[in-house]
Amino acid sequence: MQTWNKSKHIAATGMLGAIIFILAFTPLGFIPLPIVNATTVHIPVIIGSLLLGPKYGAALGFMFGLASLLRNTFAPTAASFVFSPFYALPGTEGGSLWALVVVFIPRILVGITPWLFYKVISKVIPKSFNIFSYGLAGIIGSMTNTIFVLHFIYLFFREPYATIVDQPLEAVYAFIMGIIVANGIPEAIVAGILVAALSRVFTVIGATES
Repeated sequence: MQTWNKSKHIAATGMLGAIIFILAFTPLGFIPLPIVNATTVHIPVIIGSLLLGPKYGAALGFMFGLASLLRNTFAPTAASFVFSPFYALPGTEGGSLWALVVVFIPRILVGITPWLFYKVISKVIPKSFNIFSYGLAGIIGSMTNTIFVLHFIYLFFREPYATIVDQPLEAVYAFIMGIIVANGIPEAIVAGILVAALSRVFTVIGATES
């Protein structure tokens, strides 16, 4: 296993960052499923976390958040106010700075949690089963994004969010949990499979750098 120098880390971060923006602004970032579309934009962040370590993973997570901010600012949907402070909340003339928390914090964490999880789980699972360790780390990274984004939406925007999803306020949390099950689980499975499929690459070039 070889150790990468700083220039290679920076180059790999730039390449993965470019992939993030390509996925975020093209249909390549979404996989059609029977009920929902699963996003793949977080996959390069998870890969970067495992391959380059948490510092570069967090930087890639920031790029993910920035791509989401730009997409929701310049190509808004009804729910874009939860991801962009430049998009007004329903019934108001202005946005909320809490949108920056929603759009950036979970995505930065996606660049950290897979590395942390892999470091812990690899001490329990033998290296001959690394494919499972990496797959589980991919699932953890994906669920980090889903769970934190949706819970932050509930924490900061549940009233306007209830309006756009046409749900009574007391039913919003159950609605969010339904999204976690219907959307988050398929995304996590896709992430786990893709990261596990790349596990051999991680092993060869030197993954989970600190």
